[in-house]
Order: sequence, then C-alpha cells, then structure tokens
Amino acid sequence: MSILGYGVFASFVLSLILLTAQVLRARSFGRRLLYSLPEGDPRKGVSYALGRGMMPWEKESAAKHLPTYLGGVLYHAGVFAAVVLALCLAAGLRPPPAGLRLLRDLAAAGFLAGIGLLFKRAVKPGMRHISCPDDYLANILVDFFVLAGFLSASFAAAAPPFLILSIATFLYMPLGKIRHCFFFFYSRILFGAYFGRRGVLPGKRRAPREA
Repeated sequence: MSILGYGVFASFVLSLILLTAQVLRARSFGRRLLYSLPEGDPRKGVSYALGRGMMPWEKESAAKHLPTYLGGVLYHAGVFAAVVLALCLAAGLRPPPAGLRLLRDLAAAGFLAGIGLLFKRAVKPGMRHISCPDDYLANILVDFFVLAGFLSASFAAAAPPFLILSIATFLYMPLGKIRHCFFFFYSRILFGAYFGRRGVLPGKRRAPREA
C-alpha cells in the first residue's frame, strides 16, 4: 500500500476507536430505572426500530416528505459506496467490473442527493433557522468525498485526491455531526427497547399510502 493507503486505514481505525469510545461514554451515564412491570418484549421493539420502523409509511415525518426520505437513502448509499471504494483503493484492490459500476453509480446518485439536501437546507427558512455551521460543513465535506469516490472509479488520476479526502472525512467523523453514523443505531436500539418493553412497539402494521 502507498503512504496515503496507510493513512486511510489509520484514520479509519482511529475514527472507529473514537466513535466506540463516545458510545461507551454515553452508556456510562447509566440506565434509567424503570419501576413499572413490562407490557411487551424489548427485543421485538428493537427489531421493529431497526427494521420495519425504518419504512416511510411507519414514520409520519418521512411519509409527508417522501422525496427527502428517498434522497436520504440515496445519500447514505452513496456514502457507503465511497467508503468501500476508499478502503479498496487504499488496499490496492479493485472490485470486479459489475461491482465497480454499482459503487460508482451509487456514489454518483449519492452526490446528487447530497447536493439536493444541502440546497434544501440552505433555501428553506425553517431548516436554515435550525441549522448550525457543522450541518453545512459536514454535508459539504461528505459531498466532496462521495464525488471524489465517483471520479476515482472512473479516472486513475483522481485516486490521490480521493484518498486525501477520505482521510479528512474519517478524521472528522468523531468530531462533527457525521458521528450520527454510530449514534443513529445506538439511539434506535434504546428507542426500540424502551417502547418495546412498554408494549407500544411493534404496533399494528400500517399499509403503505397510495401516491
């Protein structure tokens, strides 16, 4: 591997360590004591929160803003594709042609979705009012990271800038709002366990709304 390749893996591992430490620190605050008798199964609540509960028809906010929901799905798929491309490139591995095309297409779609979400945040008064500088910085950094991943899958000359952006993105993850990549799952587990114990989750199945 090249020096940049080692840098990518070092920053990736460091980011994972710091994110894990932050989750463990959050857990160190202790559990809330629950005195009522359980009415349901926490495991079913967690299963719902990480599965069916992620569907748009199960979330009122997503159902009412379906384009934003779909844009978020594409955005995160593009980020995942860029991470895979970065690790493969850093290790000197090249995915098979079909896999490379899939990762490249996901990165392209993710970049366009990210730009769209950034534009919405900037122009919509309600979102702009509650946004902080980190919201924009994190979005812009990740957008460039995903775009560089797409370019690196198409042009060999784009590989070094992509690896540099990968290092910057991985190092920034524990410092800014990108850390939600870890805390999202942790919070969903806590949410599902609590409301599963109360018997609120999983609720009755909802049929998808017709467009």
